[in-house]
Amino acid sequence: MDINYIMRKQSVKGIDYQSGKSINVIIDNGIIENIRPGKTGGSADIPYIAPGLIDFQVNGYMGIDFNNKTLNPELVKNTTENLWKTGITKYFPTVVTNSTDQISYSLSVINKACSTFSDVEQSIGGIHLEGPFISSVEGPRGAHNANFVTAPDWTQFKKWQKISGNRIEIITMSPEWHQALDFIKKCVKNGVNVSIGHTSATPQQIKDAVSAGAGMSTHLGNGAHLMLPRHPNYIWEQLAQDDLWATVISDGFHLPDSVLKVMYRAKSGKMILISDCTKFAGMPAGSYHSKIGGNVILSESGRLYMAEKPELLAGSAVSLMFCVNNMLYAGICSLPQAWDMASVLPAHFIEPDSIYGLQKGSVADLVLFRLIDKKIKVLKTIKNGRIVYENPEFIDSDI
Repeated sequence: MDINYIMRKQSVKGIDYQSGKSINVIIDNGIIENIRPGKTGGSADIPYIAPGLIDFQVNGYMGIDFNNKTLNPELVKNTTENLWKTGITKYFPTVVTNSTDQISYSLSVINKACSTFSDVEQSIGGIHLEGPFISSVEGPRGAHNANFVTAPDWTQFKKWQKISGNRIEIITMSPEWHQALDFIKKCVKNGVNVSIGHTSATPQQIKDAVSAGAGMSTHLGNGAHLMLPRHPNYIWEQLAQDDLWATVISDGFHLPDSVLKVMYRAKSGKMILISDCTKFAGMPAGSYHSKIGGNVILSESGRLYMAEKPELLAGSAVSLMFCVNNMLYAGICSLPQAWDMASVLPAHFIEPDSIYGLQKGSVADLVLFRLIDKKIKVLKTIKNGRIVYENPEFIDSDI
């Protein structure tokens, strides 16, 4: 598929996901030219329309792992096309703590995929480097390989950034290292977003990191000690930092609904939903083998856990849409609020002055969907004004 072509002016009709009113979105050359009121009545016959979803953390999908030595540009392209089916129009392939060579390899393949395929180029918002400059402490380190955890190294990071084609947009690190503040300042100066994660930092180290320019928390509440001091601790401190955005895995497995509710209230307007999905996302329920967790089981509900220790999660195996649905199912927020946390808000974090969403001048990244049994079902995904996925169960010749 090639998204770079001259697109005729077109109109997409739907129910505005925010107002509930019928609208016609006028698209010209991949940009929303105007939004006009639709016909009154008959709203049950047309789907909802909303901006495309953006996932900051995708480790893999449907058997493809961005951190595997078998990765190639075609597999990145396949992943992109499969993610379109879940309503994602932009995502950030996530490269995790690994050997220097493996990180370099993953970055180079993703860069080549973007350079080779225009649809991949336009669907990847950047690369998320999660590690290796994280905590080496058991618990905060999570499933990251302790053998490859290391202190922040600006020289090495610059090498990786060059290999990636300057595509590293987000880096998750821990500010507990004595080199951290200088590293954070250099990242920010060079346009890289620093996110605090997999950390055992003190509250003061968190404060200092935010002052140095760190702007986000990675999957807040996960990648942490099983037991923490009641207060103070690094979770409370991140929640309290008004300048710090927070990403959360809202699948209902990684965080209890009560915790999601509290985080939503504390970070309202700055909370972003992510999937943090692994290669097992999109796969049928069953038993699998994971390089990190060994034998794992993916349940019908979407929970991925250790076969020998069912109480322990083995990562995320759901889509970002699943996470949006859970916020609705749990009654934590409304549909517009949940959707914005997975679309408009991540867009604004990356580009604060950007125009994104259902508004004039925005790129026409759109999703058409229905609510069936209180769950969102994607009908069509539109990327830059072009239909890149159409649910075979839904046919509408008007678009």
